[in-house]
Amino acid sequence: MKQALAIPYSTERKPGTNFKMPLFLVRILNYEYWPFWILFFPMVFYWLYLSMRARSLTWFTAANPGIELGGFFGESKINILQKIPSAYLPTSLFFEAGTEVNNIVQSMEEASLSFPVIAKPDKGEMGFQVAKIHNETELMSYLKESRGRLIIQEFIEFENELGILYHKFPNGKKSGITSIVKKEFLSVTGDGTSTILELMEQSDRARFQIGAVTKKLGNEIYRVLNNGEKYLLEPIGNHCRGTKFINGNDLINSELVEVFDKISENMDGFYYGRFDLKVKNISDLYAGENIRIMEVNGVSSEPAHIYDNNMNLFKVYRDLFTHATIVNRIARMNHQRGNSYIPFSVLMKTIINHFKEKRINGN
Repeated sequence: MKQALAIPYSTERKPGTNFKMPLFLVRILNYEYWPFWILFFPMVFYWLYLSMRARSLTWFTAANPGIELGGFFGESKINILQKIPSAYLPTSLFFEAGTEVNNIVQSMEEASLSFPVIAKPDKGEMGFQVAKIHNETELMSYLKESRGRLIIQEFIEFENELGILYHKFPNGKKSGITSIVKKEFLSVTGDGTSTILELMEQSDRARFQIGAVTKKLGNEIYRVLNNGEKYLLEPIGNHCRGTKFINGNDLINSELVEVFDKISENMDGFYYGRFDLKVKNISDLYAGENIRIMEVNGVSSEPAHIYDNNMNLFKVYRDLFTHATIVNRIARMNHQRGNSYIPFSVLMKTIINHFKEKRINGN
């Protein structure tokens, strides 16, 4: 049985199990459901230690000089995507706040981009307001809720979605991949008698998402699925939307590092980040083919494999400390090469302004 802590309980219950642990206990017993600030609180002390080594509280902002704040917070997704070779990108269109739906649809037609598409804010965290849009009507509804700068992106049908955490050192002597997470989208499989809602009740992971899925599906949630019929509940591969994160570090080898060396070689000012991508198959991944990078997260990227149920807190903090050390080393090297650490006052002002902008734009 998989365990998130050294407690004999798993969020993946066997079919037919009637016992339902209260969700608040599920959250307590499985660190993957803990609030971000609780899980990462011990990192504060290590960050202070690394700050003393760098002689700056904002040392991490120098890790990626080519990205705002190093990609710590509020960076523009489209600006980062523009650094990536086009061969690895889905068709991505950028629109300023307030762009009319007719203009967006026209731009899509000119780019030969058809529905369904992915819509996302240009600045946003943890998959917030990322949505799969199936038609113009849904796009209009989305624009009413999200009025900030917007990216419309081709929906990639490839089944394999991965998060690959890559780094390289500014002196060019070493690079590496230190984390790969495989993503298993939230879904249920029919038994011929149970509704979608009843099937969701059989999985604690799905139970956390019942409210959001009910809002999206409406009466569809009461449909009985045929025996063996698989129903995708959430097409967005984000952990907070029920996606299961699986440790994929067994995929790491020198061949794959070379692929990402090539992808990142012309990404000016980029040294550390997680590539969220889809690939047709694993053979293509090693060949550097049929890879589509949806976005790249900068210095705040955590090694997402830590959310695998086979991990434990010792391994989690070991890997978090290791990655923080890598970022610190990169940042100090960049600082020695003339890249400044962002002043703490500027960092705080940027964060405050970001949240103000989200509130104003409905994000």
